Amino acid sequence: MNHNPEPLIVMQDISKVFKTPAGNFIALERVNATFYRGEFVSVQGRSGSGKSTLVNMVTGIDRPTTGTVCVEGICIQELSESRMSAWRGRNLGIVFQFFQLLPMLTVLENVMLPMDFCNQYSVQERPERALALLKLAGVEQYADMYPAAISGGQQQSVAIARALANDPPIIVADEPTGNLDTRTAEGVFELFRGLVTQGKTILMVTHDEELAGRTDRMLHLEDGRLINDHPGNTGIHTLKQESTG
Repeated sequence: MNHNPEPLIVMQDISKVFKTPAGNFIALERVNATFYRGEFVSVQGRSGSGKSTLVNMVTGIDRPTTGTVCVEGICIQELSESRMSAWRGRNLGIVFQFFQLLPMLTVLENVMLPMDFCNQYSVQERPERALALLKLAGVEQYADMYPAAISGGQQQSVAIARALANDPPIIVADEPTGNLDTRTAEGVFELFRGLVTQGKTILMVTHDEELAGRTDRMLHLEDGRLINDHPGNTGIHTLKQESTG
């Protein structure tokens, strides 16, 4: 029985074709996938299989050539750039492999930035909220430092705190542990697991088979096609209904 009957994200017949000097490159081919609230989903595949392109469809960084991506009933490929930007700021937290923190801002200021951009929370509330998120990520002691002064793992924890700034329902993480040692990667994974128990939906692109196996569901892409969508070792039950439909 599915405990999350209403899908949060529905990707229908998604194809993405990039025009290159060498001709058309098909990055995604007729991909169908559905994601539910409170699900932790890993996306796997070789380099060039379409993993990043797939998650970029959800974030609106890329738009499909054909097909639709609907999040809570909003078909995001139809939004103008400015509306997309505002929608993304409120609904998505994005975590990158290379952290993407602004070097001239302190750790605290980096986490406050999305609140400033989207005009979320009052000016008085923002520092307090940012500090609470840094505490959740275990890095509140670095609040007044600049990113260059802290380790890669600490920067990634700050990036996760920043992704949570506007309390988005969806976190998209593209190789979030790719630059981290095993122990630090484990800490980041546990942080994600905790967010899922709070009802966040997480889509994580990863090359790490062991971490992927501990997510609720694993999607496997090959040459732009979704060839596998099956439960991870934690075993969640949304999938069986999906695959029969």
